[in-house]
Amino acid sequence: MRGGMLIISGPSGSGKSSLMHEMFKKIDNIYFSISTTTRGKRDGEAEGVDYHYISKEEFENDIEEGLFLEWAKVHDNYYGTSLKPILKSLHDGKLVVFDIDVQGHKIAREKFGDSITSVFITTPNQDELSKRLKNRGTDCDEVIEKRINNALSEMTRVREYNYVLINDNFEKTLEELTAIAISSRCRVHLLDTEEFISSWVS
Repeated sequence: MRGGMLIISGPSGSGKSSLMHEMFKKIDNIYFSISTTTRGKRDGEAEGVDYHYISKEEFENDIEEGLFLEWAKVHDNYYGTSLKPILKSLHDGKLVVFDIDVQGHKIAREKFGDSITSVFITTPNQDELSKRLKNRGTDCDEVIEKRINNALSEMTRVREYNYVLINDNFEKTLEELTAIAISSRCRVHLLDTEEFISSWVS
């Protein structure tokens, strides 16, 4: 079996980060895709935890060689999703998990096709999302309104995903997400079927 890819998307406030954190405790042999950047490491940050930190020259060389799933330049620093750790993890048979938005999902689909299993996590309705964002107490009303508008736009892309989870009960949603992650590793296209059949009949 080769490694698989699981993309998790959803509006800010849907609970996807908390769900992933708990899911990682239940499943072994996972690689969580971490962004790569050319900006300096800040106090309290760690390599391979917050970002992968590389030089501007290395980043630009990797761009030329097509080794980024996606990238952007922000305030004279590069940020992107490097394919190098992803491809290594897939080769090692790991499940690669991405927390990316709907546009990132589209790009990943174009590159990897059916190798990807995707899940969209959301709240039961817009009012519940607004309530959760306000209860977090981390954003002003203007930012919350922007997040709600982004969520409305993201909801129009739900049909592009394999699964949709309505996070109205955390433990139930965690159980469902974990089951999807486990089953994503058993998809037949991840199996070298000719080699498997040959070894099975021998």
